[in-house]
Amino acid sequence: MCVRPVHNPGFTLVEIMIVVAIIGLLAAIALPSWHRARENSQLHSIGNNLRMLEAAKSQYALENKRATTDSLDLNALTPYLKNTQLPPPVVEETYTVSGGGTLGDLIQAAYQGTLVGKASPVTVTSFN
Repeated sequence: MCVRPVHNPGFTLVEIMIVVAIIGLLAAIALPSWHRARENSQLHSIGNNLRMLEAAKSQYALENKRATTDSLDLNALTPYLKNTQLPPPVVEETYTVSGGGTLGDLIQAAYQGTLVGKASPVTVTSFN
């Protein structure tokens, strides 16, 4: 009669703890990079929105023969934007005309806190 050793299938507690520790370490490495990439993407979306608004401002000024000293309301730009509406906010930012609110002034985006080290407000020149 041959006696076969009993082999219990499954993992030991030590093996499971090692796997959990490795997963935790990988998550600790990946999460800051993911957060930075997310903020970078949000900032680039805001920059793209600012570029679209500046292009719409230029088109509005040319078609209506406006001077750079004329005042500007952002709602006047809606016919020159996609879907005839201002771009939706990315991080609850607000778009305003800086300085005196004229066509010669840059459009700026104001948001809470910082994104990838850039403090609010930002303009298209902030991305150069």
